[in-house]
Amino acid sequence: MQRKAYVPGVAVLLAALLAACTGSDDSGSKDDPRPGEATASATVAQPGRYDTLPDPCVSVDHGTLDSLLPGIKQLTDATQRDQAYEGEATQTYDTDAKAGCRWKVESTDATHYVFVDFERVVSWTNAVSDDSKAQEVYGGKVEAADLPEPTPAASAEESEGTGEGTDEETDEPEGTGEATAEPSASPSSSTSRSASPSGSLAPSGSSTPSATASLQPRTLDGLGDEAFLDDALGTSKQRTVTVVFRTSNVIVTVEYEEQPATTTVVPDSEEMQDRALNLAERLAEAFDD
Repeated sequence: MQRKAYVPGVAVLLAALLAACTGSDDSGSKDDPRPGEATASATVAQPGRYDTLPDPCVSVDHGTLDSLLPGIKQLTDATQRDQAYEGEATQTYDTDAKAGCRWKVESTDATHYVFVDFERVVSWTNAVSDDSKAQEVYGGKVEAADLPEPTPAASAEESEGTGEGTDEETDEPEGTGEATAEPSASPSSSTSRSASPSGSLAPSGSSTPSATASLQPRTLDGLGDEAFLDDALGTSKQRTVTVVFRTSNVIVTVEYEEQPATTTVVPDSEEMQDRALNLAERLAEAFDD
């Protein structure tokens, strides 16, 4: 019986198909990801500047504590004074993620409290950097503080200094003079006392609108990457000044509180803010070192 003729073209086609199948594994790059793996070109967010935290109880020097806690110098017992300087660390399960320290000293006039808290923020998502996550956490603190809108007092004073807007504000005919004569008696001359930001009364001559505005809760410039200050007066006349600032992926909180011995005394807002800001600036410099 005659055999069928063998077609060479079929053999060539089969060989090509076999080569394509066996060579498919070698055609790809060794860097090609397996199913479910991230590609080599995927962007990985940068880690934060800090991967540890300092001990807050040793971050405040004795000179600063002397200013914040006047009663510390009144302690005659050396052991009690040393304990007052050491402070008390807050409970934490990971000192590289969160650490805090508290100080409390009583004096004849008032009791003072100082609290320092360090929080290191870490983003566990490759698409979000530690700094971006820290910005988000800081933004939540600003929102919780509910800072008031900036007062326009400063801009108003600038307008008065340049004389701008005076012609537009007065459309009275020439020669009347009545529109400008009455405003010359300013509200400060009709009232002998004006309210301070704390709600206490102070002589009108001791406070100007710009000074009052400068003591209001507000955002701060030149402290860390971003910062704000809050100032609150309680019903029992205790005042708490809080300064919060962010430096890279660390958020620092400083709380300074004064509780007077009597409710007839109101702690001085400017003095307490100056002390709290001084401590915050020292801590910011320590992080930058």
